Order: sequence, then structure tokens, then C-alpha cells
Amino acid sequence: MRIDEKFAKNAALKEKILMFGEGNFLRAFIGRILKNCNERSGFGGSMVALQGVEKGMAAAINAQNGLYTLVERGYEKGSPVTKETVVDCLSRCIDPYKDYDAFLATAADENIRVVVSNTTEFGICYDEKEPARRPHRNYSAKLCDWLFERYTKSGGGRGVLVLPCELIDRNAEKLTECVLRYAKEWDLGGEFLGWMQRECRFCNTLVDRVVSGYPAAEAAEMEKKFGYTDPLIDVCEPFLLWVIDSETSIDEYLPVSSCGLDIVVTTDFDSYRTRKVRILNGSHTSSVLAGHLCGFETVDELVSDKVFHRFLERELKEEIIPSFEGKDLLKYAGEVFERFRNPFVHHRLTSIALNSVSKFRARVLVSIEDCIGKGIFPSRLIFSLAALIVFYEKEMGGAVHDEAVYTERFRTYFSAQDACGRGEMLRKILSDEVLWGKDLTGIAGLCEYVERADARIAEAGMYKAVEEAAEGIL
Repeated sequence: MRIDEKFAKNAALKEKILMFGEGNFLRAFIGRILKNCNERSGFGGSMVALQGVEKGMAAAINAQNGLYTLVERGYEKGSPVTKETVVDCLSRCIDPYKDYDAFLATAADENIRVVVSNTTEFGICYDEKEPARRPHRNYSAKLCDWLFERYTKSGGGRGVLVLPCELIDRNAEKLTECVLRYAKEWDLGGEFLGWMQRECRFCNTLVDRVVSGYPAAEAAEMEKKFGYTDPLIDVCEPFLLWVIDSETSIDEYLPVSSCGLDIVVTTDFDSYRTRKVRILNGSHTSSVLAGHLCGFETVDELVSDKVFHRFLERELKEEIIPSFEGKDLLKYAGEVFERFRNPFVHHRLTSIALNSVSKFRARVLVSIEDCIGKGIFPSRLIFSLAALIVFYEKEMGGAVHDEAVYTERFRTYFSAQDACGRGEMLRKILSDEVLWGKDLTGIAGLCEYVERADARIAEAGMYKAVEEAAEGIL
């Protein structure tokens, strides 16, 4: 039996959210939020999704009337939990590559007041190859086209709330910039620009939920338990946080304040972003490269190891958290550790290791500099820099996946070390402003510690070096 044969879609729901993207994350994130809004607030809304890439999931979604099973599992307050929910508020998925007009037709529906997106960190950009004529492929161009259609069909009527979920800093501001640029270059007129800026709200957001998606290895067993087949099972952690940068409530668009989930509408947006980047992302970036070189494959394996657990625990409490001010930092750090332990997410270290140079700069280097500024020597964070260099040396052509401008520089340095010596090579790497945005040899004690850590890794192995770094004896 298929899921759509066992369950019926709620025909009473009206399409109220346009979702740019139909992938695992949005279905696990926005799907859960909308489901709660319907059940707790009587919102009565559904979401219509727009397929993001040419070979997407529209056909599979529509084949089962938009129904799918959301499995949330992990730890909450120290205890394992599993929640299984049939999400019945995805009305349909439009494939704009086959039917662009169907996408544009949604602009005339004034019930749709919210636009969300997850087009990856490369989705919010300006593509100069996008002409004024339709159809458009770039997300920012599609949104500009849809908003103009909305403006035209409504006669300058109701605008929308745009909530991008892409993992880039100030996502709504960058999206607005791209949309306005298209509108001006396509000569859509000053009145449209005025309507968009007056009637439409673009809010920066921060999303926090790990979604592993379809559980291929467990799907058959799950379906046997469910009593139906579902090729769109979506697995995620129980934790969900959505921070929305707004001076006023958004409840007139979406009643998030009463949906029972951790959704924060705030003017203190930057503090939440800093907290996540420093604690969650910083912990990941500062540990996974060493962890990979020690043979670990997933985050839960890593934090279950006593040495890496100790390394992360002391790094967080003694270096990352003291480096900045914020709300509920210790509480959030505790939640992060609980999430790291989740054995169901299968968060692979190699996935986190992608683009590690830029991640190190944004997530770890800032904490190092702030610690130094406060008179704290962050030895464990600096150790992670030594581990990054060793990772790029040993895994080049393997687990290293980064921008060519970075990998080529590392290759040049590594190939020249026989001539200049290991210490000189490390100093050249650390002084490279292309890699780090500045000369790191100017940070007091950093170069010397990296050299010491690098020598200890070579002598005793990565695992022993991590153990000594954790205990502060390296």
C-alpha cells in the first residue's frame, strides 16, 4: 500500500506558502512548521513547491499527492526520541522547466503571503546571463519575475513576506539586492520597485536543523513498520531553531508565535547568528579534520570518543564561549553536544570538511582573534589550524574539496618544503593572506604553536596529539 492510498490529503487547506525548492531540508523544516501552525493555530495553509533543478522531485511528490513521512529522531533532554508524522500540507510541486506558466500563475493567488527558499548558498546570486525574457533559471531572477507578475495581477495589491533559508550571512539583504538589480536592468519601472519595497518584507533568517533525508539503508524496515510505502521519507533531528530578523511580528503572514516551536522573531539577530557560527559550526570545523585523519566517519562517532569529547568540551568552555558575548551560551552548547551524539543523522565528517579554508576563517579564526584580544591563548582552536594543514597535505586528491585558488596554493607550498624546510613552509602558509584574509604570523604565539603541534602530529600521530591538546599539555 502506498502512502497516498492510506492517507488523504487535506483538501480544505489553501495554498499560502510558495516554496522555492522541494528538497529534504525544506520539507523537514518548513513542513514541520506549517504542520504545527495548522494544528495549533488553525492556519489552514498548505505549501506549493517549485522544483529547484531540472532533474528534481516534482513527479515523485505529485505521484503521492504531496504526502510524505517526516521522521524526527535523536535526543531530547538526554533521552532518545522518535517522532513519525505524515505531512499533509504540501499541495503540489511545480516543475518550472516544463511548465513555467504554472509557476507564474501562483502569483495571482492572494492567499499566498509567504515565500521561502533553500537554493543552497549558491542560489542567491546575480547571473548576468539572465535576460528579461522568460523562462528564468536563476532563483533571484525567478523571484523578481514572480513578484512583478504579482504586482501586475494584483494591481499593486498585497505584497508577500520573503524568508530565505539559504546558509549565507544576511541572506535576505543579498537576495533583495539581486532582485532589485534584475528589476532595474529589465526596466520593470519605478512603480514596481516602489511597490516591492513598500509592500513586500524581506527578512534575514537563520535556520538550524540537521536533515539527513531519505534513509536508504532503513527505508524497507521503516515502511514495514508504517504499513505503507513512501519513497519520500525524510529523516531529521528533533532540534529546530528559526531566527527571523524583524522589528515586528510576522504572525499576520504565518502564526509562528503560537506554533509551539523554537522560532524567534528578533531585532537581536546577529547575536543568534554569532552563537551558531561560533559554537555549532566552530566546533564542527575545529574537530572534523583531525577526526577524519583518526579514522572517524561521523559526528556521533567522534563525540562518543573520550579524547575528542574532552577536546571539544574544553575548547567550548575555555576558548569559544569566553571569546564572545551572547544569550544562553552554555545552554546552547549543551544542546549542541546532545545533537552531536545523535546516531540517526549520520552526519559525515567529509561533508563538513568541504570548503574548510573559508569555513575556518568564518567559524574559527574569529574566535582565535577574540580570545587573544581578551588575553586567552586558545591552544585547541590553534591546534585545529595545524590539523587543517596536515589534512590538506595528506588528503589532497582525496577528501579535500575546496576552491581551486586554495588547493593550488597548498600544493605549491607542500611541493616546495623539501627545498625550504617544514618550518619555513608552515610560516609561508600561515602568512598567506589569500588563504586566511590576513597574515596569521602576526597573531601572538600562533605560528610557534602550529609548528609545535605539527611536529607532535608527525611524531606521535594525530590521535595522541589531539589528546595532549585536549589536556593542554602540548
